[in-house]
Amino acid sequence: MGQPEILGNSPAQAIERLVPGGIQSLPHGRVCYTQLTNDTGGIIDDLMLINFGDQLFLVANASRHDIDLACLQRGLSGYEIEEPDRALFVLQGPLTSRVIARLAPGAGDLTFMAAAPFVVDGVPLAATRCGYTGEDGFEIAVQAAGAERLAQALLAEQEVRPAGLSARDTLRLVASLCLYGNYIDETTTPIEAGLVWTIGRRRREESGFPGTKQILAQLSDGPRRTLVGLIPKGWAVASAPAKIRNETGTFIGKMTSGGFGATIGGPVAMGDVDTAYAAPDTPIAVIVRDKPIAARIVTLPFVPHNYRTS
Repeated sequence: MGQPEILGNSPAQAIERLVPGGIQSLPHGRVCYTQLTNDTGGIIDDLMLINFGDQLFLVANASRHDIDLACLQRGLSGYEIEEPDRALFVLQGPLTSRVIARLAPGAGDLTFMAAAPFVVDGVPLAATRCGYTGEDGFEIAVQAAGAERLAQALLAEQEVRPAGLSARDTLRLVASLCLYGNYIDETTTPIEAGLVWTIGRRRREESGFPGTKQILAQLSDGPRRTLVGLIPKGWAVASAPAKIRNETGTFIGKMTSGGFGATIGGPVAMGDVDTAYAAPDTPIAVIVRDKPIAARIVTLPFVPHNYRTS
């Protein structure tokens, strides 16, 4: 997806009609994680929004491109939406600050969820200190014409190795970050997905975003279902959408993600369960090939995040 840009007067104010996040109060050069919501509070997509003053830069999921674009066009009448042809690199790991500082002096000084323009090997880019692994790192957006040159510059650094989306998916699971299509979808609200923190006090008081009634009701009364962490006993690796049942044999939910967590040396999973069974250490069973695998519910994340917050 060619990460859209919203151009015009006060684009942050305009997009608040479509998302529950507090975009108007987002300072210049800062990033906000939020969601496009539908009329029932479900998540159309989750987004990263960067405030560049008279321009908002969006990073969305490529699989939701057409749906997102239609939603933006309906809700942002009078604003220009551009889609420059860009590539997105995600540089992650405890040594990324060292690498980025050599390539783009000053980028290493960015704190978590800050963004700024830089030039690497003659290639203009926008670097954001964030990423979907739970580790320190950067997302780097660059015009497609300069993508190969930037990739070569990154790979020339001795600390850098290429990795695919499977590596990212394993790391985001251990960091307990939801991926669109794995639990986050149009039937799941931000509250059910554990994203209460993305809806600030002002937005709760002003409301006015799609799905306000359902989302505010869940904020007040609690959701019927919620996202939890699961640790299976032994070495069995369960995968979604395996069913989850309680000790009496009643089905209480389903797995949304599962795999081997190399960081912690064992299988891990996340699941969607009835809130009544969401307490840590609740014993449950995950059904794998018609056989119950004993597991217990744990507090998320499985490993602490390592973002640079100061």
